[in-house]
Amino acid sequence: MLEKVDFAQKKLPKKKYKPEWDALMERLVVLQQQAHAAGVGLVVLFEGWNGAGKGSRISDLMYNLDARSTSVYVTPDVEVDREREFAGRSSGVTGYFPLMQEFWKALGERNSITFYDRGWYSTVMRHMMSNAPAQLLMPKDGERHYTESIRDFERQLTSDGYVVVKFFLHVTKEGQKERLEALYDDPATRWRVSEGKMKSVHGYDAAYELYDRMLERTDYDFAPWVLLNGEDRRRSNLTIARTLVDALERALAEKPEREAAEELRPAEAPAHSRFEIVEDYPQVETIDHGLVLPEDEYRARKKHLQKELFRLENLMYQRRIPLVIMYEGWDAAGKGGNIKRVAQALDARAYTIFPSPAPTKPELAHPFLWRYWTRLPKAGHVGMYDRSWYGRVLVERVEGFATPAEWARAYDEINEFEHDLVDWGAILLKFWVDVSPEEQLRRFEDRQADPAKQWKITDDDWRNREKYPQYKQAIDDMFRLTSTTFAPWIVLESDDKKYARVKALEIIVEALRQRLGE
Repeated sequence: MLEKVDFAQKKLPKKKYKPEWDALMERLVVLQQQAHAAGVGLVVLFEGWNGAGKGSRISDLMYNLDARSTSVYVTPDVEVDREREFAGRSSGVTGYFPLMQEFWKALGERNSITFYDRGWYSTVMRHMMSNAPAQLLMPKDGERHYTESIRDFERQLTSDGYVVVKFFLHVTKEGQKERLEALYDDPATRWRVSEGKMKSVHGYDAAYELYDRMLERTDYDFAPWVLLNGEDRRRSNLTIARTLVDALERALAEKPEREAAEELRPAEAPAHSRFEIVEDYPQVETIDHGLVLPEDEYRARKKHLQKELFRLENLMYQRRIPLVIMYEGWDAAGKGGNIKRVAQALDARAYTIFPSPAPTKPELAHPFLWRYWTRLPKAGHVGMYDRSWYGRVLVERVEGFATPAEWARAYDEINEFEHDLVDWGAILLKFWVDVSPEEQLRRFEDRQADPAKQWKITDDDWRNREKYPQYKQAIDDMFRLTSTTFAPWIVLESDDKKYARVKALEIIVEALRQRLGE
């Protein structure tokens, strides 16, 4: 693919360049304002060789654009930020953060422009070059690969109203050497060129092969690559500007038609998942509501399990294993009480409880998974979610807060997100806390009658109860489409809260023992 760049072409003279550049910038500034008003986000990724001019190309654009709705994220240099390194479950080493988290966190709102100076491809390339280049794009059977996470990220953005534009600045081996030496020889710019970057010239041929194969593999129709001659600044600038103008004009023209088509989509869940689903996934109708644990047995088992969880969590911390525990369930099923009994066993510095209230204005201006990508536990820590990303296919589906198109595509987006967490090395446990309609009614009435608990019961709780058939269908669809082999659903039968609490502790302890090899 890289051979398509023509280095023999004569460089563009200034007198031909400037009028066209000025006209394109004038048009781009207008389009930026139109996109801001229409809620169209633009993600612009600059990848390429060290010394190819990525930062300069961004600077030329930023000089003209409205800075109030424009941001630039510079991917940290791995040589000065070792915590960014990742390896994943296959190597037995857990990185400090998931591969894509930093890029999700840097993502601007759906009415802004986000520039990435290097990004997810540079991160993957560094890992490939330092580990197993020969296995690039060749995962083991049944394993996802880095490029799958990248494809999911870019496709989710384009599905959510963003335009993704990817530029790769190509330079020859001689051109790179000349540029890096010039930067290194100048005291004012020497800081930009580390010893590692200077040595990277010697690995140009191997990197060329990896870049070429990666570019071909990730040249998606929804996010194609645009190759640039990094040795011709003016011609590159014009190509960049034309590409951005064309992309925004097309997105603004197609937005009304796309929204109209989504409104006509039938309100039904997909027939199948593209991920492998466990055969014995739960169903609401078959959940056992008669499981009970005697009080004396509950106290003894809870005490033992909490003590064991404390011990295992300390070992988990040393191994930098993240633990993600997610709770969904019926109102008044006992999610909060269950979380408390788990938290009671942990060092307060080791866990965070993430609630999922109604999304804020900035959260609504991002893809729905953004607020969860930005709220993950660090490696070695525990993140507990009192309701979660499944709100998109439960309450948002039933109450109409998400369109049928949005919640229908969310099943696979959630599976992709969870697979990235597991690939990162996280232990992911998904609990459905269940309670029968009869027991739920009793708890509602108890809360209503107790002044100390009235804050727990709202008009929404009663309204949701009236929509039991719609919620039951949504829950069954959720089980059917997201109980994957790598993140299956676990039912906590909670008509007896004591039984559900002990069961949760047992499952968490056993999951940690398995991961720690005990």
